Amino acid sequence: MSLVLEIFKEITSIPRCSGTHNEFINYVKSYASKCGFECFIDDVNNILCKKKNSNSKICLQSHYDIVCLIDNTIPEIIEKDGFLKAKNSTLGADNGIGCSYMLALMSENKDLEYLFTSDEEIGLIGANDIKLNITSPFMLNLDSEEEGEICIGCAGGVDILAKHTNHKLVPNTQNLKLYEITISKLRGGHSGVNIHENIPNAIKLIAKAIKECGGKLLDLNGGERINSIPANAKAIIASKNPPSPTHENMSIKEVAEVPQHFNLYSDEIIDFLYDFENGVIEFNNELDVVETSINLAIVKTNINEIEIKLSARSMDNEKLNSIKETTCNQLKIQNFEVQTKGKYPAWKPDKNEFTQTVYEIYIKNNPDAQFRAIHAGLECAIFKEKFPHLKVASIGPNIYNPHSYNEKVSIKSVENLFGIVNEIIL
Repeated sequence: MSLVLEIFKEITSIPRCSGTHNEFINYVKSYASKCGFECFIDDVNNILCKKKNSNSKICLQSHYDIVCLIDNTIPEIIEKDGFLKAKNSTLGADNGIGCSYMLALMSENKDLEYLFTSDEEIGLIGANDIKLNITSPFMLNLDSEEEGEICIGCAGGVDILAKHTNHKLVPNTQNLKLYEITISKLRGGHSGVNIHENIPNAIKLIAKAIKECGGKLLDLNGGERINSIPANAKAIIASKNPPSPTHENMSIKEVAEVPQHFNLYSDEIIDFLYDFENGVIEFNNELDVVETSINLAIVKTNINEIEIKLSARSMDNEKLNSIKETTCNQLKIQNFEVQTKGKYPAWKPDKNEFTQTVYEIYIKNNPDAQFRAIHAGLECAIFKEKFPHLKVASIGPNIYNPHSYNEKVSIKSVENLFGIVNEIIL
């Protein structure tokens, strides 16, 4: 087994869900010290490793946090048919493979800057608030997910958070019955790179079942993470008519004991969820990529409110602002309280001498290599703003279905790309 895969299996045993930092930081500090590198940590838990008198020309960059669909998960790796995946969880190849490349090259004493960023998956927090200085003229981001693609542009994004508090206790004068609606084990996926694949959205499907039977909402919880297409949802409703399944994975159960009073939420919530245009808004034929999209990611019932989280993306900053404003206005019309957070800019496609060098090396190893822009958030856009001197490209191995239980990475692709990275850094 290659050193990269050995390292990946080792770091996969370290807790790395977004928001978890200390154990990985301590691991990297110890690892860097053994390899003769200094290690710097800033106040948002980014890690920069470099030699004391470095002459680095390239900064390698990866984020070390992973999407955990269940909190505090440590993936259990399964190797099968040339792939690595995980048992009943995400794998964390996004972006653990990139981290493993970097650690392997540190062990080989390569004089580079190695930047491990924190909390990319929950709003690119580490990149946005970085306090470390990058002196290399070039940056190679290792967070792309398709071999043969050299990413030179990406979507910007913004998270939209809404709350609805309109609920009241009403008597059951209409003799409504209670129903529990559950939908589970849908495919899920990344709300950027998979958004065009018409993957069923658990929240939309459950809202459809409620709306079409005229149900009244008591409780609704669905979705896993703000950057994932929801795979699971569950609702409790009161209805005169039994709801009908809207997907083969949906189950409906009548609740035997019906109370005399219901604590019902406003119909405005289901109206919004049912009517909301979810998924691809516009496609960019020139770049052959989704231009603008929005994902209905999470619905959660708290003590006195229902909370909705959405993630909007666009390859164009003006269009990103437009979809944000349109969605916020739709929510406000339905009497939601709205705020936005986690905004990051689009990375306008940029060809330069560094990207050309990467292309020339890549095409020697893969004649199908090509420049691409992706409909997902990469930290590259932020680094371009914060360090204007940087020339940036992004590459990565074949990682399938990131942010889902079906995430897997091709072992052969991991090895192929490591060879290319070694040529680029020479």
